[in-house]
Amino acid sequence: MHTRMKRFDAAASLLLALGVVTLAGCGDLPWQLDAFKLNGPLNGHDLNVPVNYATMMRVGAAAEAGGDFATAITVYRKASAIDTNAIPPLVGAGNALIATGEFNEAILSYNSALARDPHDREALRGLARAYLMSDQPARAGEPLAVAYEDNPDDGKLLQLIGVADDFVGRHDEAQTRYRRGLELAPGDPALSLDLALSLALSGNYPEATAILRPIATAATSTQRERQTLALIYGLQGNRRDAEHMARIDMDPASVQRNLAYYESLRQLSPEARHRAIQSIGAQVKPDRPS
Repeated sequence: MHTRMKRFDAAASLLLALGVVTLAGCGDLPWQLDAFKLNGPLNGHDLNVPVNYATMMRVGAAAEAGGDFATAITVYRKASAIDTNAIPPLVGAGNALIATGEFNEAILSYNSALARDPHDREALRGLARAYLMSDQPARAGEPLAVAYEDNPDDGKLLQLIGVADDFVGRHDEAQTRYRRGLELAPGDPALSLDLALSLALSGNYPEATAILRPIATAATSTQRERQTLALIYGLQGNRRDAEHMARIDMDPASVQRNLAYYESLRQLSPEARHRAIQSIGAQVKPDRPS
């Protein structure tokens, strides 16, 4: 149990660093609703609304935004049954399924959407995300290639393609994608973070830290950015700076566990290190994606 806990603490930081996907935004308030009882009081308000496609989509989106993904899935599926040709409820269900870790179900939902429109941008991206978060990262390339053909100057799409390239060890190609994305969106923190991590995975620690340090040490930095920099310092063997960054967000015991795990990663070959980080990204999921 102690070994598994050490692995989880370190893996949690690595997952923050990997940043495989950015899903729908999360609300802070709980949302609970019986999808099939829309008429009646809810939080003191009488809904009394017709059960139709538009209503179900609004309810599904609200449930998803509130973090009640189980309700969102149910409601989106109900909307899909009302309008069997509609793509948005299938994509919405796929996004909510990813949030609950049901990747295979998500893949089915996105593929159902793509059967209706093979070029739907959100379904293609969602399918790629589902593959990346499952044990099938190599399969993300096909939907991403279709999406790229339609939208070659989409910075967020380039970022997702880069992540897919990193997952299969094509770091040079990934970095090309990230750099192109940064040409389209200069200074974008998410693209910069993924570029820095990719550079670290390919052993280019000086450039990785030079790119990420200004972002991770700014007053507006996020935990993900700070802990990615800690990870990169750790992989570099810079224990002092890794510890300094880790302590911003972690208690002393967790910091020491992470530092020990970074050191264990450093002892691996580049290929084994990449597989270890990839395995962590596939196994550990955040409770509430953001």
